[in-house]
Amino acid sequence: MPVPELSTRAQYLLKALTERYIRDGQPVGSRTLAREAGLKLSPATIRNVIADLEELGLVTSPHTSAGRVPTVQGYRLFVDTLLSVQPLEHELLDELELNLGGETDSRELVETASNLLSDVTHLAGLVTIPRREHASLQRVEFLPLSEHKILAILVISDTEVQNCILNMDRAYSAAELQQFSTFLNEQFAGKEIHAVRNTLVSELRETRENLNRMMATAMDMADRVLGEAEQGSDYVLAGQANLMEFNELCNVTTLRHLFEAFNEKRQILNLLDQCVESEGVQIFIGEESGYQMLDECSLVTAPYTVDGQVLG
Repeated sequence: MPVPELSTRAQYLLKALTERYIRDGQPVGSRTLAREAGLKLSPATIRNVIADLEELGLVTSPHTSAGRVPTVQGYRLFVDTLLSVQPLEHELLDELELNLGGETDSRELVETASNLLSDVTHLAGLVTIPRREHASLQRVEFLPLSEHKILAILVISDTEVQNCILNMDRAYSAAELQQFSTFLNEQFAGKEIHAVRNTLVSELRETRENLNRMMATAMDMADRVLGEAEQGSDYVLAGQANLMEFNELCNVTTLRHLFEAFNEKRQILNLLDQCVESEGVQIFIGEESGYQMLDECSLVTAPYTVDGQVLG
């Protein structure tokens, strides 16, 4: 859709109306806008300008109010041409770096990032778990926890370690577990996790009868550990309750559909997967996302990288 050409006055009023509506969530009338904009214009003059904006499809009037609210097209024009973004203060940047710098487990790091994002924006913060397509296995270790429980430690990099607990059908000694770890590390250290998993699945299916008991057990345990590490592009969500503060989302049905989408995850993950392939910040306003459950929301996305590689 071509961007309509607006006079400076119309741009200023659209900006003021949009900012007021974002802040209060209530339709904005001409008298309110006259005070908000700080222009020496009569309410009648403002009404004429707003009528022009409405004719261009940039604002609309809800049935229950004489005030106006921005449309998706109005929001898009505001974001693309009228919005001025200020850099974060150094103190806040230092605080973010401090909070994110101490984690080594990828899941805990993502949880921290999601909570920080929610705290800073006062909205819902969502961060995807790092993708595993190109992650390599440095080593795997197994430690006994109790008679039938084993702690599996998966070292992916110097800064990323994942743990999971395996429930076993019998007890294993520390010496046996060390033997399993040594065998797996000799076979697979340095290889991509996805390739290791494929190899394990193939060999366990086709050559299990030719493997000795130790090798078969070690490979079966590794398959279970890597299966957990590879499980989908999941995400961590924080601050959902913040969304209930907005009048646009106070409808119970709208909130229920949105929270169901958060829980079901598939559609949101599809959208986020598309964003990972694009550079920089992307903003989806209402129906622009292509998913009906997000029609009343906006989604701002940006990929994150580690050592120059996009992971989520």
